[in-house]
Amino acid sequence: MDFRTEFKPITVQPEQIESKSFQMIDEEIGEHLFTEEQYPVVQRVIHASADFELGQSLVFHQDAIQAGIQAIRSGKKVVADVQMVQVGVNKTRLEKYGGEVKVYISDPDVMKVAKRLNTTRAIISMRKAIKEADGGIYAIGNAPTALLELIRLIKEGEAKPGLVIGLPVGFVSAAESKEELAKLDIPFITNIGRKGGSTVTVAALNAISILADQV
Repeated sequence: MDFRTEFKPITVQPEQIESKSFQMIDEEIGEHLFTEEQYPVVQRVIHASADFELGQSLVFHQDAIQAGIQAIRSGKKVVADVQMVQVGVNKTRLEKYGGEVKVYISDPDVMKVAKRLNTTRAIISMRKAIKEADGGIYAIGNAPTALLELIRLIKEGEAKPGLVIGLPVGFVSAAESKEELAKLDIPFITNIGRKGGSTVTVAALNAISILADQV
Protein backbone atom coordinates (compact mmCIF):
# COMPACT_ATOMS: atom_id res chain seq x y z
CA MET A 1 0.00 0.00 0.00
CA ASP A 2 1.32 3.43 -0.94
CA PHE A 3 0.80 5.67 2.11
CA ARG A 4 1.98 8.64 0.09
CA THR A 5 -1.32 8.74 -1.79
CA GLU A 6 -3.09 12.00 -1.17
CA PHE A 7 -5.99 11.67 1.28
CA LYS A 8 -9.29 12.90 -0.15
CA PRO A 9 -11.98 13.25 2.50
CA ILE A 10 -15.53 12.27 1.60
CA THR A 11 -17.69 15.39 1.60
CA VAL A 12 -21.06 14.39 3.02
CA GLN A 13 -23.40 16.65 4.94
CA PRO A 14 -23.94 15.71 8.62
CA GLU A 15 -27.69 15.25 8.14
CA GLN A 16 -26.99 12.84 5.29
CA ILE A 17 -24.68 10.78 7.50
CA GLU A 18 -27.31 10.64 10.25
CA SER A 19 -30.06 9.72 7.80
CA LYS A 20 -27.95 6.96 6.28
CA SER A 21 -27.02 5.70 9.75
CA PHE A 22 -30.66 5.47 10.80
CA GLN A 23 -31.49 3.65 7.58
CA MET A 24 -28.76 1.12 8.29
CA ILE A 25 -30.02 0.70 11.87
CA ASP A 26 -33.56 0.08 10.62
CA GLU A 27 -32.34 -2.52 8.15
CA GLU A 28 -30.18 -4.35 10.68
CA ILE A 29 -32.60 -4.33 13.59
CA GLY A 30 -35.45 -5.67 11.45
CA GLU A 31 -38.65 -6.61 13.23
CA HIS A 32 -38.91 -5.60 16.87
CA LEU A 33 -41.43 -5.27 19.67
CA PHE A 34 -40.90 -1.60 20.52
CA THR A 35 -43.82 0.77 20.04
CA GLU A 36 -43.81 3.58 17.51
CA GLU A 37 -43.06 6.16 20.21
CA GLN A 38 -40.37 4.03 21.91
CA TYR A 39 -38.44 3.19 18.76
CA PRO A 40 -36.85 6.66 18.21
CA VAL A 41 -35.19 6.27 21.62
CA VAL A 42 -33.90 2.80 20.70
CA GLN A 43 -32.71 4.11 17.36
CA ARG A 44 -30.71 6.98 18.88
CA VAL A 45 -29.20 4.78 21.59
CA ILE A 46 -27.94 2.40 18.91
CA HIS A 47 -26.75 5.36 16.82
CA ALA A 48 -24.77 6.70 19.79
CA SER A 49 -23.24 3.36 20.77
CA ALA A 50 -23.19 1.24 17.57
CA ASP A 51 -24.39 -1.48 19.93
CA PHE A 52 -27.53 -3.33 18.82
CA GLU A 53 -27.49 -5.56 21.88
CA LEU A 54 -27.64 -2.50 24.11
CA GLY A 55 -30.42 -0.90 22.09
CA GLN A 56 -32.51 -4.04 22.06
CA SER A 57 -32.05 -4.47 25.82
CA LEU A 58 -33.94 -1.24 26.55
CA VAL A 59 -37.00 -1.53 28.78
CA PHE A 60 -39.75 1.10 28.90
CA HIS A 61 -42.54 1.79 31.34
CA GLN A 62 -45.70 2.14 29.30
CA ASP A 63 -46.00 5.85 30.19
CA ALA A 64 -42.30 6.71 29.84
CA ILE A 65 -42.31 8.60 26.55
CA GLN A 66 -45.41 10.66 27.20
CA ALA A 67 -44.23 11.44 30.75
CA GLY A 68 -40.89 12.65 29.39
CA ILE A 69 -42.55 14.78 26.74
CA GLN A 70 -44.86 16.32 29.31
CA ALA A 71 -41.99 17.05 31.71
CA ILE A 72 -40.02 18.83 28.98
CA ARG A 73 -42.99 20.81 27.71
CA SER A 74 -43.78 21.85 31.28
CA GLY A 75 -40.27 23.23 31.76
CA LYS A 76 -39.31 20.72 34.45
CA LYS A 77 -35.66 20.38 35.39
CA VAL A 78 -33.45 17.61 34.12
CA VAL A 79 -31.19 16.19 36.83
CA ALA A 80 -28.02 14.49 35.57
CA ASP A 81 -25.77 12.40 37.77
CA VAL A 82 -22.55 13.65 36.15
CA GLN A 83 -21.33 16.55 34.02
CA MET A 84 -20.84 14.27 31.01
CA VAL A 85 -24.60 13.94 30.70
CA GLN A 86 -25.09 17.66 31.20
CA VAL A 87 -22.62 18.51 28.44
CA GLY A 88 -24.21 16.20 25.88
CA VAL A 89 -27.84 17.19 26.32
CA ASN A 90 -29.39 19.50 23.72
CA LYS A 91 -30.08 22.41 26.03
CA THR A 92 -31.69 24.58 23.35
CA ARG A 93 -34.72 22.32 23.13
CA LEU A 94 -35.06 22.19 26.92
CA GLU A 95 -34.63 25.95 27.36
CA LYS A 96 -37.29 26.59 24.75
CA TYR A 97 -39.83 25.37 27.33
CA GLY A 98 -38.08 26.88 30.35
CA GLY A 99 -36.16 23.79 31.38
CA GLU A 100 -32.53 23.37 32.39
CA VAL A 101 -30.04 20.65 33.25
CA LYS A 102 -28.75 20.49 36.82
CA VAL A 103 -25.84 18.47 38.21
CA TYR A 104 -25.31 18.53 41.96
CA ILE A 105 -22.47 16.04 42.42
CA SER A 106 -19.72 18.69 42.60
CA ASP A 107 -21.62 21.23 44.67
CA PRO A 108 -19.61 22.23 47.76
CA ASP A 109 -22.46 21.38 50.15
CA VAL A 110 -22.86 17.94 48.56
CA MET A 111 -19.14 17.26 48.88
CA LYS A 112 -19.14 18.43 52.49
CA VAL A 113 -22.09 16.25 53.54
CA ALA A 114 -20.76 13.21 51.68
CA LYS A 115 -17.45 13.52 53.50
CA ARG A 116 -19.14 13.98 56.87
CA LEU A 117 -21.40 10.94 56.36
CA ASN A 118 -18.65 8.89 54.72
CA THR A 119 -20.80 8.13 51.70
CA THR A 120 -20.72 8.89 47.98
CA ARG A 121 -21.37 12.29 46.46
CA ALA A 122 -23.75 10.56 44.02
CA ILE A 123 -26.02 9.56 46.90
CA ILE A 124 -26.03 13.00 48.51
CA SER A 125 -26.59 14.68 45.13
CA MET A 126 -29.86 12.76 44.74
CA ARG A 127 -30.98 13.83 48.20
CA LYS A 128 -30.38 17.44 47.19
CA ALA A 129 -31.96 17.02 43.77
CA ILE A 130 -35.34 15.83 45.01
CA LYS A 131 -35.77 19.08 46.92
CA GLU A 132 -35.37 21.14 43.75
CA ALA A 133 -36.61 18.99 40.86
CA ASP A 134 -40.07 17.70 41.70
CA GLY A 135 -41.62 16.21 38.57
CA GLY A 136 -38.36 16.47 36.66
CA ILE A 137 -36.42 14.01 34.53
CA TYR A 138 -33.57 12.16 36.22
CA ALA A 139 -30.92 11.08 33.71
CA ILE A 140 -28.48 8.68 35.35
CA GLY A 141 -25.81 7.15 33.14
CA ASN A 142 -22.75 6.75 35.31
CA ALA A 143 -23.45 6.15 39.01
CA PRO A 144 -25.47 3.09 40.08
CA THR A 145 -25.38 4.42 43.65
CA ALA A 146 -27.25 7.52 42.50
CA LEU A 147 -29.94 5.36 40.90
CA LEU A 148 -30.25 3.12 43.93
CA GLU A 149 -30.60 6.14 46.21
CA LEU A 150 -33.22 7.67 43.94
CA ILE A 151 -35.14 4.38 43.96
CA ARG A 152 -35.05 4.37 47.78
CA LEU A 153 -36.33 7.94 47.91
CA ILE A 154 -39.12 7.08 45.47
CA LYS A 155 -40.18 4.07 47.53
CA GLU A 156 -40.27 6.19 50.66
CA GLY A 157 -42.39 8.83 48.95
CA GLU A 158 -39.76 11.54 49.16
CA ALA A 159 -39.03 11.72 45.42
CA LYS A 160 -41.63 12.20 42.70
CA PRO A 161 -39.83 12.30 39.37
CA GLY A 162 -41.67 12.74 36.10
CA LEU A 163 -39.36 10.25 34.38
CA VAL A 164 -36.25 8.29 35.35
CA ILE A 165 -33.77 7.43 32.61
CA GLY A 166 -31.60 4.92 34.44
CA LEU A 167 -28.81 3.58 32.24
CA PRO A 168 -25.69 3.42 34.44
CA VAL A 169 -22.78 1.38 33.15
CA GLY A 170 -20.48 -0.83 35.18
CA PHE A 171 -19.84 -4.03 37.07
CA VAL A 172 -20.78 -3.11 40.64
CA SER A 173 -24.55 -2.66 41.15
CA ALA A 174 -25.20 -1.36 37.62
CA ALA A 175 -27.36 -4.28 36.45
CA GLU A 176 -28.93 -4.66 39.88
CA SER A 177 -29.92 -0.99 40.13
CA LYS A 178 -31.67 -1.21 36.76
CA GLU A 179 -33.51 -4.35 37.81
CA GLU A 180 -34.83 -2.47 40.85
CA LEU A 181 -35.88 0.51 38.73
CA ALA A 182 -37.85 -1.75 36.38
CA LYS A 183 -39.91 -2.99 39.35
CA LEU A 184 -41.26 0.49 40.14
CA ASP A 185 -44.62 1.68 38.92
CA ILE A 186 -43.34 5.03 37.71
CA PRO A 187 -42.31 6.19 34.23
CA PHE A 188 -38.81 4.88 33.50
CA ILE A 189 -36.43 3.96 30.71
CA THR A 190 -33.72 1.46 31.55
CA ASN A 191 -32.01 -1.60 30.13
CA ILE A 192 -31.05 -5.10 31.10
CA GLY A 193 -27.44 -5.82 32.03
CA ARG A 194 -24.18 -3.98 32.66
CA LYS A 195 -24.10 -1.88 29.52
CA GLY A 196 -25.15 1.76 29.51
CA GLY A 197 -23.30 4.99 30.12
CA SER A 198 -23.53 8.75 29.83
CA THR A 199 -23.50 8.73 26.02
CA VAL A 200 -26.54 6.50 25.67
CA THR A 201 -28.33 8.32 28.49
CA VAL A 202 -27.86 11.55 26.57
CA ALA A 203 -29.10 9.85 23.40
CA ALA A 204 -32.28 8.68 25.11
CA LEU A 205 -32.95 12.11 26.60
CA ASN A 206 -32.27 13.91 23.34
CA ALA A 207 -34.63 11.54 21.53
CA ILE A 208 -37.41 12.47 23.93
CA SER A 209 -36.67 16.19 23.62
CA ILE A 210 -36.96 15.85 19.83
CA LEU A 211 -40.35 14.19 20.26
CA ALA A 212 -41.40 16.94 22.68
CA ASP A 213 -40.44 19.58 20.16
CA GLN A 214 -42.54 18.09 17.37
CA VAL A 215 -45.85 19.81 16.77
